[in-house]
Amino acid sequence: MRQIVLDTETTGLNPRTGDRVIEIGCVEMVNRRLTGSNLHFYINPGRDSEEGALAVHGLTTEFLSDKPKFAEISAELLDYILDAEIIIHNAPFDVGFLDVEFNRLGLPPFQKHVAGVIDTLVQAKSLYPGKRNSLDALCDRYGISNAHRVLHGALLDAELLAEVYLAMTRGQNSLTIDLHVEDHADHGDDSLLRVALADVIVVRAGADELEAHELVLNSLDKEVRGTCVWRAQPAV
Repeated sequence: MRQIVLDTETTGLNPRTGDRVIEIGCVEMVNRRLTGSNLHFYINPGRDSEEGALAVHGLTTEFLSDKPKFAEISAELLDYILDAEIIIHNAPFDVGFLDVEFNRLGLPPFQKHVAGVIDTLVQAKSLYPGKRNSLDALCDRYGISNAHRVLHGALLDAELLAEVYLAMTRGQNSLTIDLHVEDHADHGDDSLLRVALADVIVVRAGADELEAHELVLNSLDKEVRGTCVWRAQPAV
């Protein structure tokens, strides 16, 4: 499965009153693994950012003045996201802006180009009702470092959101192993798969894997505000 974690920065909060997209960051995952094949654009919106928005992203009119217009990057963006499942935090905001940008170019709405959109804010509210579920709050909740995030940036935020999404949905990973076995339905107990233990190769976890496992357990401990079941000592 190909998934794209996407984030935007804009000149303001309302595309219907002329606010524009000024930055797009995309992070690619295939089968829940980061590929490193990311996409990033700064975009010249042809207007100034509102004061409040500028304080958030720090992208000045001068900095954006020599960047391409949205029309110039639209084909590359559409080719990149085509038929992928898109992951966005507070999806209506970003999708609303992209819909307006596409409409200006006579293109179909955003969701017509992709396989679907997952809103991690909706997921987080379902998992943690009544709690803060901003990207910063979720990074803190899952033990993901965002100390380098002084200002909002589309690519940085997409990278952080990818980590948050993987942490938030790790329980959905399949623990089953698909085995291809011939159909022996007519042979009773002979249809059971027999595995010779002597043929099983045990590969022990390396130091890096053990360290990564420890980080996951630390995150689980934090979530349950105590010791997770995988660290609990069996009763004697």
